Amino acid sequence: MTSTATRGYLSAVAKPLIIVESPAKARTIAQYLGGDYVVASSVGHIRDLPSKAADVPAKYKGEPWARLAVNVDNDFEPLYVVSKDKRDTVKELKRLVADASELYLATDEDREGESIAWHLFEVLKPKVPVRRMVFHEITPGAISDALNNPRDLDQRLVDAQEARRVLDRLYGYEVSPVLWRKVRPKLSAGRVQSVATRIVVERERERMAFTSASYWDLEGEFAKDADRFSATLVAVDGRRVATGKDFAADGSNKKNDTVTLDESAAIALAESLDGAEATVRSVEAKPYTRKPYAPFRTSTLQQEAGRKLRFSSARTMSAAQRLYENGFITYMRTDSTSLSETALAAARSQIADMYGKDYLPDKARSYAKKVKGAQEAHEAIRPAGDTFRLPDEVAGAVSSDEAKLYELIWKRTVASQMKDARGESVSIRLGATAADGRDTEFATSGKIIHFPGFLRAYVEGSDDPDAELDDQERRLPDLSAGDAADLVSVEAKGHETKPPARFTEASLVRRLEELGVGRPSTYASIISTIQQRGYVWKKGSALVPSFTAFATVHLLEEHFPELVDYAFTARMESDLDRIAEGEQEPTPWLRRFYFGDEGLKALVADERLEQIDPRVVNSLPIGTDEHGRDIAARVGQYGPYLQRGDDRASIPEDLPPDELTIERATELLDAPSGDKILGSDPDSGLVVVAKAGRYGPYVQLGEPEEGSKQKPKTASLFKTMSLDDVTLDQALELLQLPRMVGEHPDSGEPIQALNGRYGPYLKMGKETRSLDTEDQLFTISLDEAIAKLAEPKQRSRRTAAPLKEFGEDPASGKPVVLKKGRYGPYVTDGETNASLRTGDDPETITEERAFELLQLRRDRT
Repeated sequence: MTSTATRGYLSAVAKPLIIVESPAKARTIAQYLGGDYVVASSVGHIRDLPSKAADVPAKYKGEPWARLAVNVDNDFEPLYVVSKDKRDTVKELKRLVADASELYLATDEDREGESIAWHLFEVLKPKVPVRRMVFHEITPGAISDALNNPRDLDQRLVDAQEARRVLDRLYGYEVSPVLWRKVRPKLSAGRVQSVATRIVVERERERMAFTSASYWDLEGEFAKDADRFSATLVAVDGRRVATGKDFAADGSNKKNDTVTLDESAAIALAESLDGAEATVRSVEAKPYTRKPYAPFRTSTLQQEAGRKLRFSSARTMSAAQRLYENGFITYMRTDSTSLSETALAAARSQIADMYGKDYLPDKARSYAKKVKGAQEAHEAIRPAGDTFRLPDEVAGAVSSDEAKLYELIWKRTVASQMKDARGESVSIRLGATAADGRDTEFATSGKIIHFPGFLRAYVEGSDDPDAELDDQERRLPDLSAGDAADLVSVEAKGHETKPPARFTEASLVRRLEELGVGRPSTYASIISTIQQRGYVWKKGSALVPSFTAFATVHLLEEHFPELVDYAFTARMESDLDRIAEGEQEPTPWLRRFYFGDEGLKALVADERLEQIDPRVVNSLPIGTDEHGRDIAARVGQYGPYLQRGDDRASIPEDLPPDELTIERATELLDAPSGDKILGSDPDSGLVVVAKAGRYGPYVQLGEPEEGSKQKPKTASLFKTMSLDDVTLDQALELLQLPRMVGEHPDSGEPIQALNGRYGPYLKMGKETRSLDTEDQLFTISLDEAIAKLAEPKQRSRRTAAPLKEFGEDPASGKPVVLKKGRYGPYVTDGETNASLRTGDDPETITEERAFELLQLRRDRT
């Protein structure tokens, strides 16, 4: 045991200081290194561009570029500030640096991590030797190697990240005000978020333009001895029967050489085949080989976790972050599919032990890099260490989400090094002659897996929930050409062509990667942002664009087309790659983007903005009703609404744009508005209206004036009142609230009677007392009010029981419940509260969605 004196001596000896971003990461590394090093956390970035005007230092407030916090006239020099919540962190880090013998900047090995390290160096101004320490997994061996092989800060990576930050600030701060002026206040634009929103909107446009087509076919059940199998009609008299892929988006048949069966023709043909004899016309067998999938990179992990585990991108990355920081997986932000020699050896050893040497290829597999400009970490996402921990070993040490994700990563990594799956695929054609003489041909296919190979460990999911997985086995009877088969039954089946499926988070990630828009490491935050900003909401797992998204995308496409052009946005990513590789300089590139002939500054000039008609960009034509009147959906200050001449009607928040047909729009416009004109206020002459509001029925004095920020006076109805029977006198009385009861005789303070969120109450200065009934707001006397205020204040009512209980939150480990709040239902783990979003039903919300909402809320703080 070390004596007190010895401990005091050791604490006085300067030690190397290691700074990482995350407290969890710091704890794990400190456990490996013991007391020879001091490990501290910066808790992410320690400084950034000011988020609001109040954060701009006083000496810069008068500068013309202060609003942007980027001096565009001085080589785009950014103005960085340490935020209030990071000042204590910086103070503590400076103290630790002053006591250190040397400094290791051990932030993540990607551009953002390099930038954080550079900011630490700039702010802390260390006077001791500084080294850059990098690793892609947090294991004792990896940390030891990183300490023994430090490098210098990579200024090119820093330049690329800083150029990205400045570019995004210029884009957001110059384009967002255009949206405020022309669409709606408080909207935001972003270099990648606006393009992601456009992708979702374009898919919805396709769905809106889609015309469904109906077609029929026959499903036959055949028998060969004791075996039964089904086959589908594919040809009549030698002409192919039309299927869904033959129809265009407008519902027309693209193929003139096909037979399109309608219901009556299909039923008649089925009846004509009753009792017919069938013969096998052909049997085609081909070898089947399926190679394993590459190990996960960031985007494929997000996609597969979305498909298999129903995780959102944010939830996936949150669980992966915790697994990485606690030493279970390698770095989770990577574009690479390669594995280190150590990892290959670990995977091959486990394959031999668990599945046998028959499943082990002669040599390790390598996977070609598929992502252009892949630059993040140098290895795929895999289990950490020289020996992979089995999922069962990890499950006991981590949360449920982390355990599920680790198992997925482990399976994918091991499967990537296993042998191919091998088998045989079989296609069979059968013929039968109908009673009316028509020749019919049916087809079926099957697959037999002779050697499962990697499928023993892993089968990939599909974005299409209705799709049959290519890896599934389907056995057919042993048939040969010329064999007779019994046609047991024939059923006519109708089908409707479907519009293109909406994007899910998984398929949107795939689309972004295909287009080269953004970086895989940013996809989770992009998808969270477009939901938080109200551009996209979820219907089940599908991403649905709001009408605000339609208006925003319309404006950007019409007046800023290059800024939401997919190729242009992808080129910007390539340019940032070239900056990181030293092939391009950041300042000239930013200058062209901002000051070029068609640069951002010219695009947002006042004379250009005057050409934008808000009424046009905020209008989405729906169609013409039976009387020839045009109907359009518009985006207003208080939400989307329909307009038909002078008629208006609100659009329900949870109505997807593709479901707003001319019939639905007419129904909404013709429905009773729910507003009830009670009469006029004799004093002001303003109309008094009773309305159904989001938080209950209320009365309103007058209507909002166009362009005015002043809202009409309103008052909630008492619980004993209803919209059907409220009178003008009652409304006028409600609108007089709060009521002045009188002044307290001792203090002279005014006493008011008010109706609040929690019911009726009295208020005198900071003192409040609840009233027993709402009627007392009008009847309580001054003496009664004084007596009430003299009573001891009652404790608040007991918290209401939750509406629904879920399991433990994977991030906090605390139980999650659904509660009814003053602003509607919300989920909480006791630390974080998250309101339900548009499309979330309190009756059907799942545990997974509750966890996702909480994670989205955490990501905003």
